[in-house]
Amino acid sequence: MHNDNSDNTVIMMLNGVGVVLAYGLLAISLWLSTDVPLATKGYWGMGVILLTISLINVVKYRFDHRSSSDRINRIEEARNDKLLEDALSDPKTSI
Repeated sequence: MHNDNSDNTVIMMLNGVGVVLAYGLLAISLWLSTDVPLATKGYWGMGVILLTISLINVVKYRFDHRSSSDRINRIEEARNDKLLEDALSDPKTSI
């Protein structure tokens, strides 16, 4: 388990560096492009930021859905195990 956590930390850090680098390169390209008006640059920048926020929300909702599904499956498994254990330990029941 501990290795999974550190692997996830490294992957998340690498993704974070990639996002920061992408934003930095986008900002530099918008700053240095003289042919594009300032209003268009702002529009592109807002579009990229809003797209990023939307992607973060999509990933969060998918993660939450998967987490709740896993939790429901664990509850059902525990209930089935309890029912099976009760049925096998009941002296009235014969197999």
